[in-house]
Amino acid sequence: MKTNEGHIDRTLRIVAGLILVALTLTGTIGVWGWIGVVPIITGAIGWCPAYTLLGISSCPMKAKAS
Repeated sequence: MKTNEGHIDRTLRIVAGLILVALTLTGTIGVWGWIGVVPIITGAIGWCPAYTLLGISSCPMKAKAS
């Protein structure tokens, strides 16, 4: 698996996932909030299967040595 998520993308995924899970645990939203586990995992590992299928990458390009 090649990393296809940049730093900001990963951070936003983890924060959004944690918010969804926290809202579920407090009873504010229903059980569908457990879907927040998915962005937490993808943000933690830096790889998104949907990005791979769509050919998207938010990971910055690494400069090639001359």
